Amino acid sequence: MLFNSYAFIFFFLPVVFAVYFYLNQRRLTEAGKAFLVVASLFFYAWWNVSYLPLILVSMVVNYAIGRELARHQKNRRSYSPKKLLAAGVVFNLGLLGYYKYMDFFLENVNRIFHSHIPLLHLALPLAISFYTFQQISYLVDSYREETKEYDFLNYALFVTFFPQLIAGPIVHHAEMMPQFAKTRNKVKHYYNIALGLFVFSMGLFKKVIIADTFAQWATQGFDVSKELNMLEGWVTSLSYTFQLYFDFSGYTDMAIGAALLFNIKLPINFFSPYKAVSIQDFWRRWHITLSRFLKDYLYIPLGGNRKGKMRTYINLFVTFLLGGIWHGAGWTFVFWGTLHGAALVIHRFWQQMGMKMPKILGWFITFNFINIAWVFFRANSFHDALKVLKGMFLGDTDMKTYLQGLYDQANPIAQWFNLNSGAYHAPFNLFALAMVMVGLLIVLFFPNSNELAGIFHAKKRVSWRYYLLSVLLFGTALAMMSVSHGSEFLYFNF
Repeated sequence: MLFNSYAFIFFFLPVVFAVYFYLNQRRLTEAGKAFLVVASLFFYAWWNVSYLPLILVSMVVNYAIGRELARHQKNRRSYSPKKLLAAGVVFNLGLLGYYKYMDFFLENVNRIFHSHIPLLHLALPLAISFYTFQQISYLVDSYREETKEYDFLNYALFVTFFPQLIAGPIVHHAEMMPQFAKTRNKVKHYYNIALGLFVFSMGLFKKVIIADTFAQWATQGFDVSKELNMLEGWVTSLSYTFQLYFDFSGYTDMAIGAALLFNIKLPINFFSPYKAVSIQDFWRRWHITLSRFLKDYLYIPLGGNRKGKMRTYINLFVTFLLGGIWHGAGWTFVFWGTLHGAALVIHRFWQQMGMKMPKILGWFITFNFINIAWVFFRANSFHDALKVLKGMFLGDTDMKTYLQGLYDQANPIAQWFNLNSGAYHAPFNLFALAMVMVGLLIVLFFPNSNELAGIFHAKKRVSWRYYLLSVLLFGTALAMMSVSHGSEFLYFNF
C-alpha cells in the first residue's frame, strides 16, 4: 500500500486513526496497541503476504535475544552476553545477506570460476534492510542496558509501526516506546493533527508533483537513450539527483506526518542536504538516521578516530563502503560507497592539515561530486553510468540541432505549459531544463519541511495560512494522482 495511493489516504489511514483513538478513549490501551500492530502488519502484507512470515520470525527471534540480554545484565548469568549479541547480529545479517545478496554472490562466483551454479532468483522482501538495521540497534542497545522494557506487544509495535516500517526513518527503541507509554499521547491532539497533515501534504507534493516529474527525464537518460549530448547528460544526472531527494525526503515527510497523527514524533531524516558545503556536512544532512546507525554501530565499534590517523581513514572508508553495499547488491553500489568513503577520507585529511575552503567553492565541489556519484547509484550497469558521464563531459557533435530544437519549443513561450502539445512529455525539452533550474532553486533557497514545521512548534498554534497551504498542496497532489499511476518510492528497492 503506497502512501501516495487512494487506498492509504482515504481508507487505511483514517480508519486506523479512528479505531486506535476510540480504543484508547475507552481505556483499552493494550487493545489499541494490538490493533496498531495488526493494522501495521496488514499494511506490510498488502504488498505481498509471503513477506509476512519472515518479518514475524525476525521479530520473535530478536525479541527473545533482546530479552535474554536484558536478563543477563540483571542476573549476571554464566553465558557470554557478547556471544549472544554476536549470534543475534549474525542472524539478522544472515537473513539480509541471503535474501538480498545471495544471487549477487552466486553471479560473481560463476563469473570468476566459470561455474554454472543456478541462481535462486529470490525476491527482495520489502523493508528487510530497514527492519534488520532497526533490530540490530535494538540488540546492541539491550546489550548496553539502554532499553528498559521487554513486552512483546511493545516490541512488535516498535518494529512494525506502519509510518516508518517500509523505508524508515531508522529509529531507536528508547526514542519510540516512551512516546507510546505517555498517557497524554493516547488522546487526540489537534495541534499534532494539523501539523501532521501539513507535513504529510508536503511529502505528498514532493513525491507526486516534483519527484515523479523528474523521474521521466532520469528514466529517459539512463534507461532509454542510447547516447546523450552535454545538455542531455546534465539534465539526466540532475533529474535523478532531484528525483531521489524529493522522492525519499517526500516519503520521510509523509512518514513523519502520519506518525504525528498518532502523537508520535519520528526523528528528522533530511535537513537540506544539497546545501552542504562539504561531504561530511552532506552526511550530517542526508538520511540522518542511517548516518547515525553507521556511526554508532559500525564506525565507533571499528575504533572511530581513537586509534590514530591511518586507522581513522580506514574506518571511514570501510563504513561508507559497507553503507554502499547496504543500499543494493551490485557493483555500482559498491563503487558508489567507495567514492563516498574516499571523499570522506580526503575531507578528513584536508581538515587535519588545517586547510580551509571558501563556502561557495566547498558547496560547488560537494554538490557536483554528489551529483556525479548518484550516476553510479542510479545506473543499472557501469555501461549506463559511463554513457551518462560521457554525455555530461564529452557530449556529441549535434549540439547545434539540439539547441535549435529548444529554441523552437520556446516559440511561443506558452508552449511550455501546453500539456496537450506533448512538450511536457517530450524527453529533454525546454521544460526539463526549466524544471532542473527550479529544482536547484528549491533545494538551495527554500526552507525545508522541517524548518516549516518548526514554525508550528515555535508558535504552538496553527495559522490559517498553513491550513490553506496544506489544502493547496494536498489538492494539487491529488489532482496529479488522478491523471497518473501511483509510483513506488525509490528506497523501496533498497
